Amino acid sequence: MATSNKIFLGLYTAALCAAAPVSALGHGFAGQRFFPATLATDDPFVADESSLPTVSSRRVPASDEEPAGRESTASVEIAKRITPRFGLGLGVTGLQTKPDGESAQRGFDNIAVSAKYQFHESDEREAIASVGLDWDVGGTGAKRVGAESFSTVTPALFFGKGLGDLPENLSGLRPFAVTGSIGVAMPSSSAAPNVLATGFTLQYSIPYLQSAVKDVGLRAPFNRMIPIIEITMEKPIDRGGGPTTGTVNPGVLWAGRSMQLGLEAIVPMNSRSGSGVGFIAQLHFYLDDLFPQSLGRPIYGQ
Repeated sequence: MATSNKIFLGLYTAALCAAAPVSALGHGFAGQRFFPATLATDDPFVADESSLPTVSSRRVPASDEEPAGRESTASVEIAKRITPRFGLGLGVTGLQTKPDGESAQRGFDNIAVSAKYQFHESDEREAIASVGLDWDVGGTGAKRVGAESFSTVTPALFFGKGLGDLPENLSGLRPFAVTGSIGVAMPSSSAAPNVLATGFTLQYSIPYLQSAVKDVGLRAPFNRMIPIIEITMEKPIDRGGGPTTGTVNPGVLWAGRSMQLGLEAIVPMNSRSGSGVGFIAQLHFYLDDLFPQSLGRPIYGQ
C-alpha cells in the first residue's frame, strides 16, 4: 500500500495546486445536480473529458490457464463530443500481471472504442439517460497479459438520477444520487459466453448539500468531496455460463473547477472475484472547462 499512498498523494497535490472552487462545471449537469465522472462504471452523460491516468492494483483469482496473482493497470481515456448529445471515446490500458510464483508480464490490453448518445435530460427531475456501444478491439493487445484475440461489443443503457426533487420533509436525502449501467458483452468468438454487465453507484454530494440544501460550513477541501460506493457485476448468461463476479468500491471523489480526483478501494464480492482489498485512483480532466473554445466544444452544433 506504500505505492498506492504515494500515487494518491501526488495526484491530490496536483489537484489542489491546479483547481479552484467550483462555480459552474461544464458537463454532467441535470438542473442543480452535478454527476461526477466515476471510476469503475461508465458515466450517464456525454462530455469532453480525459482520464489521465487511471491506475489500479488488485489480487485476481486463479483461472484455467493461470494461478492467482496480482494485476496492476494504468490507463488513459479520452471522450469527445461530436454533437452536443453524441460523443466518441478511446481508451488504452497498460497491464502488468504477476501470477504467484512466476515472473511479471507487461503489455497493453486491447484498445477500447466507444460511442454514446444522450437521449434524455430532465433538469426538474435531475435525471440523465444515454445509450452507448463499447468495442474491445480484438488482437490489438498483448497475449502475454491476457488480451483476447477476438473482439467484444457491448451495447448498454446508462442512467443517472439525483434525489433533489424529494419533498421538504426528506431534504436530508436530497444530496444523494444514483447512476448505473446495464449491458451485454457479446464476443465475436463462439467459444466465449455473452456476459451481462451491470454497474451502479450511490453518491452523496457535499457540494450539492451546501449549495442546494443547507450550507453546513465545510471548507476546502471537504466542501468539494463526494463520497461514493460503486458496485460492478458480471454474469455469463450462455455457452456454459459461470458464476457472478464483481466488486464493491467505496471511496471519495473530489471535484475541482477543471479536474477531478478519485480514490476507491476494490473489495471482491466473492472468492471468484479475487481476494484482499485493492485500489483504484484517477486524475480526470474536464476538457470543456479547460479548453472551452477548442477541444471542449462539440465539433458540430452548440
